[in-house]
Amino acid sequence: MATTASFTVGSGGERHSVSMAYERTGSGEPLLLLHGIGHHRQAWDPVVRILAAERDVIAVDLPGFGTSPGLPDGLPYDLATVVPVLGAFCEELGVRRPHVAGNSLGGLLALELGRRKLVRSVTALSPAGFWTPGERRYAFATLRAMRRGALSMPPSLIERLSAGAAGRAALTSTIYARPGRRSPEAVVAETFALREATGFHQTLAVGRSVDFTDDVPGLPVTIAWGSQDRLLLRRQGIRAKHIIPGARLVRLPGCGHVPMNDDPAAVARVILDTSR
Repeated sequence: MATTASFTVGSGGERHSVSMAYERTGSGEPLLLLHGIGHHRQAWDPVVRILAAERDVIAVDLPGFGTSPGLPDGLPYDLATVVPVLGAFCEELGVRRPHVAGNSLGGLLALELGRRKLVRSVTALSPAGFWTPGERRYAFATLRAMRRGALSMPPSLIERLSAGAAGRAALTSTIYARPGRRSPEAVVAETFALREATGFHQTLAVGRSVDFTDDVPGLPVTIAWGSQDRLLLRRQGIRAKHIIPGARLVRLPGCGHVPMNDDPAAVARVILDTSR
């Protein structure tokens, strides 16, 4: 069952109220889970039970995604805004310097949290920000096409497609290497999350000028990439390793862009190893 945290962010005399939906389970050191653009916290469901055996797991809907409302008017969806929002969210929950794992956009946010020393360790799964201009254009065009497709289909068609393995592949093979493993209910829910993501266009717009170019020294960092990632190609992991030379670079065989569903055990192991 989701819970909502409400808090204020800002500096000086200007404060903004922000709310974020999250689910929290397990015990141990805190672990914050961050999903990708157009997705929602349920992307982590395949690994939460494994992680919760050893960690206090906090899976969030980023602002403007899932059931979290968008950012207040006047706040951009850039790193300079969203990272402090995540910091304020953790403060509201009484969590100081959690471990963090993120996928795609969430991986980029996780690395920035690490760069700012707001977390204890970082696991970044296919993180954004290590692309060439051409790779970014390809990824953004693919994301826009996925969004248009989700918006163009009536709910009844989404439900019918999700009922069969071929339909689930048609809807999700861009992000999963093994889409048949995703349940019909999960595919329906994440397609609706993509349709209804109020922060999608603003996040994509600010992403046109985002590159991750700084090291993240002084804490454990793992960058993991699915061998069958069709959205952010795995060679971007090599660039990430050059920029963050102390990071551990891990290959996830047989996994796509969102690897948690393709191989939950391998992904959970990578996260737990990093957050020891």
